[in-house]
Amino acid sequence: MQETLKLVTQAFGVSGNEDEIREVISNDIKKYVDEIRVDAMGNLIAVKKGKKKKIMLAAHMDEIGIIATFIDEKGFIRFSNLGGVSPFTSLGQRVKFRNGIIGTVNAEEKLEDMKGLKLGKMYIDIGCKDREEAEKLVKVGDTASFVGDFVVQGNYAISKAMDDRSGCAVLIQLIKTLPKTDNEIYFVFTTQEELGLRGAKTAAFGIVPDCAIAIDVTLTGDTPECNNREVKLGGGPAIKVKDSSYIANPFIRRMLEELAAENSIPYTLELLDRGGSDPGAIQTTGVGVPCGGISIPCRSVHSPSEMVCLDDLENCVKLAALFIRNFKG
Repeated sequence: MQETLKLVTQAFGVSGNEDEIREVISNDIKKYVDEIRVDAMGNLIAVKKGKKKKIMLAAHMDEIGIIATFIDEKGFIRFSNLGGVSPFTSLGQRVKFRNGIIGTVNAEEKLEDMKGLKLGKMYIDIGCKDREEAEKLVKVGDTASFVGDFVVQGNYAISKAMDDRSGCAVLIQLIKTLPKTDNEIYFVFTTQEELGLRGAKTAAFGIVPDCAIAIDVTLTGDTPECNNREVKLGGGPAIKVKDSSYIANPFIRRMLEELAAENSIPYTLELLDRGGSDPGAIQTTGVGVPCGGISIPCRSVHSPSEMVCLDDLENCVKLAALFIRNFKG
């Protein structure tokens, strides 16, 4: 799992620019599936053939990032966000453009009150003396991801893009280890989740699954002075109850809870008062899809230093595999 997690977190793939991460995942899984394809939205769809129920497993492969919007006469780059980018988290961080150019994120010196910090008051410095030099390296419209190396300390892993490459790693592990089933399993690595759950909706429309499970990260309640939440690192998978885009299908939620309890898999329940995720788009597609969510507890979400527990990932694999084997519809 560690090697897979390092492989996928360090690949480039900001929302709308998922080509590199899609190729990385495709090369890693293609010999383990019966069919692999890419749809018009760029979703990577891998299929294990079966004759009974169609089950969709989804994890989004895009990550938050930035896009260059203007280069001034001194070579400094103004930018906008792709997904939920915080100006406070971004300040002083490094970003890496798709071509490998590294820049640092800074704020205008005339900003007197940090409470007024906004992306529009910030810029990227790539070490150029003027616009002409900068434009040889970066063009308006180029995208960049935040830089965050992959590190394992004890049972915890830290990296950029754990949201949701950790979910992608869970799907990859499932693809490689899942025993043959009578059901037909669609493993979908979705695009543009950070821009409004876009890829999951079109993928589900094309597949028309009998049910679906989406795997994503979620906020924890185990850091100092945080909001009260049951979810914690090392506490096992969080079975999603609701977020701002989704409320759980009662049958699937109950099934996940029962499978976890019966098989001694630790778990918590996830209830988010803000933020949406792929289950919300999947469950409202077509005539509707019974949909559940398995979430990975993650600290420092939408930062270059997102942290997950490796045991939680392994338990997510176990729980998702149990669901696939036991779902009868």
